[in-house]
Amino acid sequence: MTVPITNNLSPKENELQNGQTVGANEFKYKLNANWGVLDSNQYPVENCHDLAIDSQGRIIMVTDNTRNNFLIYSKDGELLDSFGTEFPGAHAVKIVQEGDEEFMYVVDSGWKLNRHWDGVSINEWDSPYNKVVAQAGFIAKVNMQGDILFTIGHPQTVGAYTPDMPFRPTDIAIADNGDLYVTDGYGSDYLIHYDKQGRYIRHWGGHDNQDENLNLANTHGVEIDRRDPKNPVLMVSSRAECAFKFFTLGGDYIRTLKVPGAWVGRPVFKSEHFYVPVCWSDINGKNEEDSGFIAIFDKNNQVVANIGGEQPVYQNGELQPMKTSWNLFNHCHGLCVDDDGNLYVGQWRANQSYPIKLERL
Repeated sequence: MTVPITNNLSPKENELQNGQTVGANEFKYKLNANWGVLDSNQYPVENCHDLAIDSQGRIIMVTDNTRNNFLIYSKDGELLDSFGTEFPGAHAVKIVQEGDEEFMYVVDSGWKLNRHWDGVSINEWDSPYNKVVAQAGFIAKVNMQGDILFTIGHPQTVGAYTPDMPFRPTDIAIADNGDLYVTDGYGSDYLIHYDKQGRYIRHWGGHDNQDENLNLANTHGVEIDRRDPKNPVLMVSSRAECAFKFFTLGGDYIRTLKVPGAWVGRPVFKSEHFYVPVCWSDINGKNEEDSGFIAIFDKNNQVVANIGGEQPVYQNGELQPMKTSWNLFNHCHGLCVDDDGNLYVGQWRANQSYPIKLERL
């Protein structure tokens, strides 16, 4: 028996039901839109920006609502804990194991709810009356209870930026030696390399390189591709270019993977595949509202399935432009994959919805 959907799905789509099969090829899932739904008066969210799984199998969600930046779920969607008021722009979370203890790195993008919002403006980014306004962002290392251990602030403090350069970081990757790689995707579009104590090492990217391969545009996500354990590389989303760019851990450019039609976020690796939340479909040169989907890539970096999007087409070895196929999602922003292959999906600008679970068939 199917049950009508909750507010975890797009309000434009009123025929979808829980238990419906979504996906394609070997990547098919049962839709569970009631997973994780809470009392929004007690546990409000603004945007479900990112998710991660800890060593206990708990699903860690970060939201930019300062009544509860962290919502901690069981795999069954039961709320186990909630806490956190320090991150008005909470945007990404990454869990790292150090010895017998786990820690979280939280990336605050600098965007915060505006107390002078006019109740209407949501895309007037330079207006003092927009729903969100910008301040400088930061990165924090916290323990699993949310206590802050240290923070990394504006790169002007270490001489890497000048004071006029905005810093609004979006994501973080952590190397095996503890080094940190931070994308400044809403600021100055550099990728900044720190050691495990947050000490600056180098940065690269930006917009004005003579070699355009080095440029980054809305560099929204970053992860380390460890599929070749002898040669780990950085995989960086250059979202406005609909592309991923690969670099050595020292910042040398390797190659570009074009993903036409898809504004891609952080790749999430599971075995030989990786999963990518697509926030917008680029249609006729415009990133369309409520057009997100999930792209799944194989070991050869080819798209093998899209969830909520048209299935990939290759012509003469070239991926053709992809786009949403129906309103399963609003804007896919963060996701994680458990050991059973189930997906947990968070969305931006999706009516304050909680995560969706896609149960692997």
